[in-house]
Formats: sequence, structure tokens, C-alpha cells
Amino acid sequence: MNALEAKHITKKYAEHVALDDVSIQVPEGAVFGLLGPNGAGKTSLIRIINQITGPDEGEIVLFGESLQAKHVSNIGYLPEERGLYKKMKVGEQAMYLAQLKGMRKQEAKQKLEAWFERFEIMAWWNKKVEELSKGMAQKIQFVTTVLHEPKLLILDEPFSGFDPINVELIRNELMRLKDEGASIILSTHNMGSVEEICDNIALINKSKKVLEGRVDDIREAHAHQEYELRFKGTAIAFANALWTNFELLSQEGDQDLQRARVRLGEGMKLNDLLRAVVDHVELIDVNRNLPSMNDIFIQTVTQNAEEHE
Repeated sequence: MNALEAKHITKKYAEHVALDDVSIQVPEGAVFGLLGPNGAGKTSLIRIINQITGPDEGEIVLFGESLQAKHVSNIGYLPEERGLYKKMKVGEQAMYLAQLKGMRKQEAKQKLEAWFERFEIMAWWNKKVEELSKGMAQKIQFVTTVLHEPKLLILDEPFSGFDPINVELIRNELMRLKDEGASIILSTHNMGSVEEICDNIALINKSKKVLEGRVDDIREAHAHQEYELRFKGTAIAFANALWTNFELLSQEGDQDLQRARVRLGEGMKLNDLLRAVVDHVELIDVNRNLPSMNDIFIQTVTQNAEEHE
């Protein structure tokens, strides 16, 4: 079952088309990366899912039901634009936001204290929000977003402004929430995070979806037949062992340890490459090179732009 389906969503603002017949499927219990350049239409789609605005055409289906006002309680939304009341105390602010989500006061306080202890921020409970650093304020907002245990989490650039330690903290919490059954939509420009935690992605560019699927499948589909080999022996011996069906892309190191990148020619297999070099150098290991999500993002967006020139 899908946690969310966007079916043929179109949204226009005056003469600007923000979303043009966009359909995506977010599997239940998965982390789904919603990707795209600035202005591509991601925020417009997120606003529609959160019922901040409505689509001109199309439908949002949440856990098998057409999106309705009652579904607000099933969604936790962390917007990119952070916003806390600066003059309120941290604990008071968190309690207020929790009760807005329908939580009873006692339940909210109990769960907030558990989260504050986990994030080691209990000492800030009675301090004013204006005293918080940017990263600390973002921790508070993350907690208030997930506190009511929504079935669907929508996080817009959740790692922005965090140092590496706190990025790891939030990443681990997201994976824990996923393991507990939450479905997560992650809108981010951090392609490293996409590779590490996303199961599926959709890429939107210039109001249209241009790519969707499982991360592993997309990387495989965009891969060239390239391998990195580490070996002992001379660079000349290795290069001479290759024939016209292999392209030596790079090579570095010394006789004790060489590293080379090789692309297979059409119709060639890894075994053909190994047979060509194994009698000339001592192979240490061989790894297939898969393109990064960052490379795929740039390639797809650039290609899409060229097609629309």
C-alpha cells in the first residue's frame, strides 16, 4: 500500500504553472526523497499535501483515502522556514504546539520530556526561544513535528544549519521513526543524505516530474560499465594488457599499489577485463562504479533543460 499518492496534480498561479500533471507514489514505511532545483514545484506540492492550498486539477490520496481535513492529524510538517515565538519559553512553546495537534496536556508533557532528554536539551526548557541558537531551535521544531506520532512526516531541508553531529542525530531519529512505521517525505538538496536514507525518490524540474523510482534502481540505470581496480604492478604493464575494447579513464599510484578506472566497451563483461589483466598484474580488489545521486540530479536537470530550449 502507498502512504500517499499524488494523481495528476496541476497548480497554476496567475500565468505561472507551478505543477504540471505531476503524479508520485510514496510507499508506506519508506523514506521518499522529493528532489528538484529551487523553483521546480516541490514546495507547491508540499503545500497541497498539507492542505495549505488546493490543486487546480488532480487528487491527493492519503493511506487509501482522498485527502480530507481530518487527515491533518496524520501529518507532521517541518517547513524550511522555521518559526517559533521568540518571547515564549521553550517548554511553554513546545506544549502549546503539541496541544494544537490535539494532544492532552499530561501526555504532551510526558512525551516532550522524553524527547528533550534524548536530545539533551532539558536544560533549555525554561529559557526563552530567543536565547536559542539556530540549531537548537531546529531541534525544538523537529521534536514538535514528530511528537504526535504522525503516520506521514514531511520534512523540508531538515538538516539545514546543523553541524555533522546533529545531522547524524536527526538522521538516526528518522530511521528509528521509519522502523516504527512512519512514512517520510524528505525534501532536500543534500544528495549525500538521499543516498544514505532514501528508499525512493522523485525529481521535479520546471513543474514536471522527470524521474521517479527506487534509489538503487535509478543509480543502476544511469551507470556506465565502469570499474575501479586496485593492483600491484607497473602502470605500463596494466595499460598494455588492455585492448581496444576497454577504455582506461584514469590511473594513479606506484608499483606497490596502483588504482585504475576502466570502462568496458560494448558487449564486454567484467570477466573479459579480468582475463585481460590477471596475468600481468596482481589484482587486490575490483569495484563497480555507480554514479552518485548528485551526478544523476545534475545530469537529469541539465538534459531536461536542453530538451526545453
